[in-house]
Amino acid sequence: MTHRKHSFPLAFGAATVVVASVLAACGGSTTGSAGAANAKPVNGGTIYYGHEQEPPCLTGGWVQEAYLDRQVLDSLVSQVQGGKIVPWLATSWKVSADQKTWTFTLKQGVKFTDGTPFNAAALKANFEYWLDPKAGNSTVQAYIGEYYKSSKAVDDYTFELDLTKPYSPLLSALSQGYFGVQSAKALTRGVAVNCVDPVGTGPFIVQKWNRGQNIIFVRNPNYNSAPANARHQGPAYVNKIVWSFLAESTVRYGSLTSGQSNVIYDIPTVDWQDAKSQFQVEQYITPGTPVRLALNTVQGPFADVQVRQAFAYATDRASAVKSAFNGEIPYNGNGALSQSTPGYDASLANAFAYDPAKAASLLDSAGWTQKDSAGYRTKNGKELAIKLPYPAGTVFTSEGATLLQDLQQQAKQVGFNVTLIPTTQSEEFSGKYSAPNSYDAEPWYWTSPTAGVLYIVYRQNLKDRPNYSNSSFYNNPQLEQLIAQANSTLDPAQQQKLYDQAQSIIVNQAAAIGLYTQTTSLAIKKNLRDVWLEDSQGEPVFSDAYFAK
Repeated sequence: MTHRKHSFPLAFGAATVVVASVLAACGGSTTGSAGAANAKPVNGGTIYYGHEQEPPCLTGGWVQEAYLDRQVLDSLVSQVQGGKIVPWLATSWKVSADQKTWTFTLKQGVKFTDGTPFNAAALKANFEYWLDPKAGNSTVQAYIGEYYKSSKAVDDYTFELDLTKPYSPLLSALSQGYFGVQSAKALTRGVAVNCVDPVGTGPFIVQKWNRGQNIIFVRNPNYNSAPANARHQGPAYVNKIVWSFLAESTVRYGSLTSGQSNVIYDIPTVDWQDAKSQFQVEQYITPGTPVRLALNTVQGPFADVQVRQAFAYATDRASAVKSAFNGEIPYNGNGALSQSTPGYDASLANAFAYDPAKAASLLDSAGWTQKDSAGYRTKNGKELAIKLPYPAGTVFTSEGATLLQDLQQQAKQVGFNVTLIPTTQSEEFSGKYSAPNSYDAEPWYWTSPTAGVLYIVYRQNLKDRPNYSNSSFYNNPQLEQLIAQANSTLDPAQQQKLYDQAQSIIVNQAAAIGLYTQTTSLAIKKNLRDVWLEDSQGEPVFSDAYFAK
């Protein structure tokens, strides 16, 4: 199991400058399918990859889309283990003394696969596209929309980004696949076309998307813009990737053992030990927020903080996670941040440890003192009913569903009547279960390489300033101010203090109850070398992979 500790990615001061020649020696991430010392990379072959979920687009604001982005699009910077930022399409950068103006020097001689040049003008077009509400990339807008002021091409290979206020997590945010750079010419084709046929400078090109089956990626023979932490520079070794969508975990693992796939995503935890004995196994503990239960703080039983706290005490989440995932996925009791996130407060790891007596006492104090014939608590004749929809097959595998069923039974012992409602991907994306009257608790997660994600998730949801990512509907001006200050402070120690205070409010108020870390895992055939997981959000990287003879 890989547990990654991160440090803050920025060095603060009057100016921060990173030069490619200094960092190019960083090498690849330590996560990856290592080749034998005497193995020489060879060209050719097709990687058959079994993935879990098929997103609605090949590029966009969902992590499943970012996985696809990585194969086709390059970003400005990349992040390596430890949170360090290294060059990619940007060879160096500097920031002004007030931390509001960032100047990026761009790599020269790079072309998009439609033949147009990558330059500062193309990058400016991408920032404008990302921040256009019609583009539909709400994740990019959530990260930088409030901070973006303007941008300009100073010259062909110098790009200037002006912010409204300092934003210390900027480089970490830019390292994610959501910020993959597309051809300015291609962007003019419109969102619908770019959804199915994004054009980048990356190592692969989309040849065909067979909906419901697979995506065929072919090698970009002119690729010359790998990040500094890549295993090699230049075009990919393999000719093609067949990226298949195999939703059922047993089918996916079976495709590997039968030889139909060379590598698969999300190993069923029941097969972990078998996978370790036969294949290369990689695991990435995703930073950001953990998979957590966001509790509806404005409507229904959980509008009462005592009831929220009672629910947290009523469920033995640590044992349920261990049982459901066969001990392979870490429990994350801190509902605010995942344990691999920079700024994570480990002192909150055991928040609301299982204590059904304490849960019962809190419910008594909150007025839920009676019980009906089924054993559920009541108040003024109303049952303590909790509606819990969950994204079956998009976030929750069958193992995750087992976890929720365990929590349902534990909560019942204290008097909660929890109804589990499996939802489809289309229902989730349509917003069917997004309004305060549609659920009492809902599980979700955010992948992010920075604690700054707290601002995305807990900025107040106000009528004139809505925040659809605030799934707890938890409006706390003090909390918002703490996170905003942390995101803009130039002092790492003060930043940590502010993030700690923010996490304490979120956890103690039980706005979200932590379950487990969102985890990326790969099982890889032993003859396929140098597949690795990048550090910002665990995107699989195939551009360095080759078949050993």
